[in-house]
Amino acid sequence: MPRIALYTLIVCLLATAAAVVSFVQGSWLGIVWVLLAGLTSNMTWYYVKRARDSAAGGKSVTG
Repeated sequence: MPRIALYTLIVCLLATAAAVVSFVQGSWLGIVWVLLAGLTSNMTWYYVKRARDSAAGGKSVTG
């Protein structure tokens, strides 16, 4: 797993934890954390797929 994918995974987990804490405290700011978690989750999958495809000698993810 590439380093950038690990970083985005860590940010995703932290954003998820922050969303849970925000909602437990009754704050609607948790919605922002949920959106950030979704974004970083997609980034993680993108970088993992990109690394797997380049290691297999396949086509680029972007075309």
